[in-house]
Amino acid sequence: MPTVQINARVDPALKKAIDEYCRSRGVVLNHFVQEALIDRLEELEDIEDLKSIRHEPTRPLAEVLAELGLDG
Repeated sequence: MPTVQINARVDPALKKAIDEYCRSRGVVLNHFVQEALIDRLEELEDIEDLKSIRHEPTRPLAEVLAELGLDG
């Protein structure tokens, strides 16, 4: 897959911590940053999903169990 370069300025202490983490675990910095960005985007999508379903109607557990035939 083709790649593009992005640039970001970070606190020197953060850069040092990331470098030490990657070095100690044998992780390539590019891979670490790419995975971190993907994880963050997924979290943001999950938050949006939660906001949209927060106001959906709910049903009592007993009703759901009865519908599934698990009401004993």
